[in-house]
Amino acid sequence: MLGVTDLSTYLVGLVVIILLPGPNSLYVLSVAARRGVRDGYVAAAGVWTGDAVLMTLSAAGVASLLQTTPVAFAVVKYLGAGYLGFLAITMLRSAAALWRRRREQIPEPGGAGDTLPSAAGRRERPYRRALVVSLLNPKAILFFVAFFVQFVDPAYPHPALSFLVLGAFAQAASVAYLSGLIFGGTRLAAAFRRRRALSAGATSAVGAVFLAFAVKLSLAHA
Repeated sequence: MLGVTDLSTYLVGLVVIILLPGPNSLYVLSVAARRGVRDGYVAAAGVWTGDAVLMTLSAAGVASLLQTTPVAFAVVKYLGAGYLGFLAITMLRSAAALWRRRREQIPEPGGAGDTLPSAAGRRERPYRRALVVSLLNPKAILFFVAFFVQFVDPAYPHPALSFLVLGAFAQAASVAYLSGLIFGGTRLAAAFRRRRALSAGATSAVGAVFLAFAVKLSLAHA
């Protein structure tokens, strides 16, 4: 079909890969839990935009450039690790603030204290953050080529169309998966509002995972 071979195997592999936790999905879950469905989808839109850009770059051969140019790979790698580290520190600082305020009276949902977001919440830009996390990941570009190319018929005269079909399936799977995380995250939000200690612990855990992703990415090789 349009130069795509063994589609069933591709779909099975895609589901397995999508379900593996990564910084993008964890960030979307965190935003949905803290800010609700609308902002969760704003963050998810950043992920989908970033993935679309990476798929396009992969089809255009940028992945081969990163593989053959160590300096280019190192620049993108350390930028990505630095940004993930920045997000991790931001989340850990937020968790520390929540922990210090855990015994304060919590306003009822819809009350005066629940209508205005915090200063940190106003500064956060979920779409931009998710987009940057997606784009500053050279391993994702290499993955798209390494995985996609296995299912493209080399004899097909329009390989870009094959990449487009594979990318469309990947985006559809991502939409379904992130939608599940968003609605699951909003169910956690009520518990987080009632228990600041729980919210602080969850935010700390996500921050620690992001820090681990940053270290892993900084040690990655092309």
